[in-house]
Amino acid sequence: MTLLVTGGAGFIGSNFVLDWFETRDEPIVNLDALTYAGNLANLAPLQGDARHSFVKGDICDRALVDRLLATHRPRAIVHFAAESHVDRSIHGPGAFVRTNVEGSFTLLEAARAHWAGLQGDEKSNFRFHHVSTDEVYGSLAPDAPAFTETHPYEPNSPYSASKAASDHLVRAWHHTYGLPVVTTNCSNNYGPLHFPEKLIPLMIVNALAGKPLPVYGDGRQIRDWLYVRDHCSGIRAVLSGGRPGETYNIGGWNEKANIDIVRTVCTLLDELKPDPAGPYARLITYVADRPGHDRRYAIDARKIERELGWRPAETFESGIRKTVQWYLANADWVASVQSGAYREWVSKQYAQA
Repeated sequence: MTLLVTGGAGFIGSNFVLDWFETRDEPIVNLDALTYAGNLANLAPLQGDARHSFVKGDICDRALVDRLLATHRPRAIVHFAAESHVDRSIHGPGAFVRTNVEGSFTLLEAARAHWAGLQGDEKSNFRFHHVSTDEVYGSLAPDAPAFTETHPYEPNSPYSASKAASDHLVRAWHHTYGLPVVTTNCSNNYGPLHFPEKLIPLMIVNALAGKPLPVYGDGRQIRDWLYVRDHCSGIRAVLSGGRPGETYNIGGWNEKANIDIVRTVCTLLDELKPDPAGPYARLITYVADRPGHDRRYAIDARKIERELGWRPAETFESGIRKTVQWYLANADWVASVQSGAYREWVSKQYAQA
């Protein structure tokens, strides 16, 4: 048996692949286009490992996807590949529509053709696992109940709209064609191998470099934070036991305001790598809020616990400590991903108000 994983050189995808092989020997075919956030260095521990086959390619390439399905006959597709950064979607929405909508459509059509040709247990056991986000549900009021799987879709950014579109396609391919799909909508991930444009790794990297720590608006935007390896275990639980056609929310039960996240990172760095110039919190800088910035996300993850017995293993306190320690121990990885293009992007995105 084999899995086809898309986007397996990105942040969550590479963590999933590495985590998978810590407990399983089932091979993975890993398809990734290696755009700016995809990094083969993430998969360095698997170099020479016969269980892992890496293929550089685009999920929009139907011929390539068809060939991989015919050659490897995977029992499941785990679909991580996506453009995922809200800020980038504001500046360049076209790439998000292409990858998240057209790419998901291409995979669904290839999977449908592949599944139609299977027989017996191979056909009944096949799964298309679509990995999505809580951002498709829109923004919550401060006292509103957390998102459940039946919450209306109200995407507010080009990124979340493109993911919502892909979620709807996945649902339609199940109800129209019978394709055995499962969808997971996760909250904000954090942990090792996170490309440093997102909040937590950006704060760590900038603080260590003595650069400003840019915080949007008043910093009171609230997110639910999920340690990436907990997300991976949740995906495994849904892949093995989730009911076809169902959606499962995967959350960390950790609602935190952005400014509190930044202060926590600063406090940990003060402890683990003190700066002679003074506390890292001195670098916090408020910048103009981004357009359409959702105020609050919160995941109700009771369904996956009730049906599949899954809960996150990490508290935020344990997960954020592991994350900061990883970045301190992997300065070479950080340096390797900070290209000139990345530095220009950060400068443009977090310009002073």
